Amino acid sequence: MRDIRLGRTGIHAGPTGFGALPLQRIPVADAVRLLRRALEGGIAYFDTARGYTDSERKLGLAFAGMRDRVVLATKSHARTGDAFRRDLAESLAQLGTDHIDVHQFHNPSSCPKPGDGSGLYEAMLEAREQGRVRFIGITNHRLAVAREAVESGLYDTVQFPFSYLSDEKDEALVALCAERDVGFIAMKALAGGLITRSDAAFASLGRFGNVLPIWGIQREAELDEFLAHIAAPPARTPALEEVVRRDREDLSGEFCRACGYCLPCPAGIEIPTAARMVRLLRRAPTERFVSAEGQAMMRRIAECTECGHCREHCPYGLDTPELLKRNLAAYEAFLEESRARS
Repeated sequence: MRDIRLGRTGIHAGPTGFGALPLQRIPVADAVRLLRRALEGGIAYFDTARGYTDSERKLGLAFAGMRDRVVLATKSHARTGDAFRRDLAESLAQLGTDHIDVHQFHNPSSCPKPGDGSGLYEAMLEAREQGRVRFIGITNHRLAVAREAVESGLYDTVQFPFSYLSDEKDEALVALCAERDVGFIAMKALAGGLITRSDAAFASLGRFGNVLPIWGIQREAELDEFLAHIAAPPARTPALEEVVRRDREDLSGEFCRACGYCLPCPAGIEIPTAARMVRLLRRAPTERFVSAEGQAMMRRIAECTECGHCREHCPYGLDTPELLKRNLAAYEAFLEESRARS
């Protein structure tokens, strides 16, 4: 079984990690059962965040009395030292532990450093000196911030979107992490749901010896898939390589990764779904998208006020209002074609 060493942390995290954001959507008992099954199936690295509502609490309940068997990573959206200290205290309480293995600054717009005036890095160092944090990490969707973090020498880990749709610049970040012995944690390994073959995704990331993917899991069937990949890692067969090639061809160019940093929309538009609708119609069952609720969701795009909030907050620099308009036009055309065929 592959065992990913998380850079200079020395943590051996196994072949894959568990992304606990989706746990906030399911009942406590279901989450506890899912987490314990994941641990017994060979997953030891669990990633959550203070901002994921009750996700930390669910991990704490699931692993009570088993702290030595799991690696716990969490994140803070705090932008001041005092706010970070409050978040850390709450995370420790919810997780039921006296220390966080990997604590990460959660998608800051710039790279926290000593002396930058925020007090963030100083608060993190203080927590590490107290033994409440073992290793310091950062998550980001901005390549420039992620590279700066690696090059600064201040961070033990970097978490960044990475899948087989990633480009050469993203792969260069992975190589830089290997060179600097910084742990690389891959989020969005399924590109926000646009990649539908977990075996292809698992096999593709397996060629990077320093990449720890974390998969967002909320259903038993999803967990079963990844546990099966741990037990019998999918090989990069010609058939899977063809899946990758077709996806790269189909999904190349400008697309929404569904990170959600554009939200909330003042006009109530469900941007992450609406901005990906053209691709979702090609890659997922269409029933819920063409329902009355789905149509109402898409037509809300017409209420866009061009306030610029989504454009300003997109870490990928997308012209989101324009992307939404194109998706609405394509969606209406899809409905018209469907009606003509019926």
